[in-house]
Amino acid sequence: MKINLDSREELIRRVVHEVFAGLPEPDLSDQIVVTYWVHAQHLTPAQVGKEISYHMTSGVRKPPAGSLLEECTGRVVDAVEFDATGRLGLVRVGFPLKMLLDGDGNIYSTDILHITAGEGVFGLTENIDAKLCHVAMSDDTLKRFPGPAYGASGIRKITNFGDDIAFGTILKPCTGMTPEEEAEIVVQAAANPLFIFVKEDENYLPGVPFAPLSERLKHALAAVRRVADQRGGKGLIYAPHITAPPNIIAEYVKMCMDAGVNGVMFSDLFAGGALRMVRDMTKHLPNPPAIYAHNSGISTRTRHVYREVLDLFTRLDGGDFRQTAPLTVDFGLLRPCGIEWRECEKVLSMPLAGHPPTMMARAGGLDQGNIITNLLDVAKGAGVENYLFLAGSAINGVKNKQGDYDPAVGAEAMKQVLQVYYDGVFAETGGNHVLELKAYADGNGLDALSAALSRGV
Repeated sequence: MKINLDSREELIRRVVHEVFAGLPEPDLSDQIVVTYWVHAQHLTPAQVGKEISYHMTSGVRKPPAGSLLEECTGRVVDAVEFDATGRLGLVRVGFPLKMLLDGDGNIYSTDILHITAGEGVFGLTENIDAKLCHVAMSDDTLKRFPGPAYGASGIRKITNFGDDIAFGTILKPCTGMTPEEEAEIVVQAAANPLFIFVKEDENYLPGVPFAPLSERLKHALAAVRRVADQRGGKGLIYAPHITAPPNIIAEYVKMCMDAGVNGVMFSDLFAGGALRMVRDMTKHLPNPPAIYAHNSGISTRTRHVYREVLDLFTRLDGGDFRQTAPLTVDFGLLRPCGIEWRECEKVLSMPLAGHPPTMMARAGGLDQGNIITNLLDVAKGAGVENYLFLAGSAINGVKNKQGDYDPAVGAEAMKQVLQVYYDGVFAETGGNHVLELKAYADGNGLDALSAALSRGV
């Protein structure tokens, strides 16, 4: 019971990536190719692949040559055994596009995952363990997905944010407040041109009787408009939380569009297929909403389906924002981490058949003590233009001199640490960064930053 599953996952991932890098490019003209890591009771990886193909495509082992049945039957592309037992390794299985494309040539992530990650993979007792590690598709197949309406560059364009470092914040408290009380929090965030994005928390369910979505929209949008002239010409994405059963999400989206909201936020994992539905139902609008595809619940699945596969489909289905995790100077609060983290950010930002990069929201413990660490990191990678730095408690949980929580102090602290970054005070950061930054703030009269850093030292 005490096996460290994170250490095990990291070990498996490292070997999977090493072996996968040496495999030849598969033919993707008429199929998608899925890579599985498998540990079986009796079968080799290649044999496991044949069983996956049998159970998850046609249910026929030897279809007649040249038949429609054969065109809809999967096949093993190749396999690699990891050890002498012959029961552990990688197998790549091709799933024919013939069985995945609809009459209009569309393809859906829900169908792909239903076929590639079903019980014929993970439910069979023969398979001690299995992981779906990678999905390869041709550019032609990738172009059949809608992709983000805006993505990182589009979000910056519609908000007139340019190349500025983009911050966002999460409304706190998470729930348990009236629409009028929420509006008072919204107005403080919306007045600050530091923020490109403000969202409700995922715990604030849209149907609660003490704060129904319709009332929240009315008061929150009035608050945003009330302070628009304080933003120096910069726009703001405000995203209410609308996670619900898919049919109700459709109603909520219409409600949001009628109210004039320019963003929505919901869990694409716990409302399966809803992301693609919202993207498709709003694509005809002159200004469709930016979608924050909240990955609430993703870690319940990633022991079996790699997170970067789920993030790939989030990008393809239309997610404009996707949370990853901040880089911290100590043990991080939130997954992903390690190879998984890097692969997720790669799949969200890499060239992808013309689809714009999803704006990556580093969130979950992001604060003034690690923002420089993150800025230095992204400058070496995908570039700051592809990121949203999302801070909740780091803004709303800082106290003023009177001992009261004061978002204005938290926001000022973030501005001050940004100036420290721009001044190049820290070319790199290490384990003592927070203490070093606190000493610098104390010595240079950066009172707000000192107050914020006092929370963690």
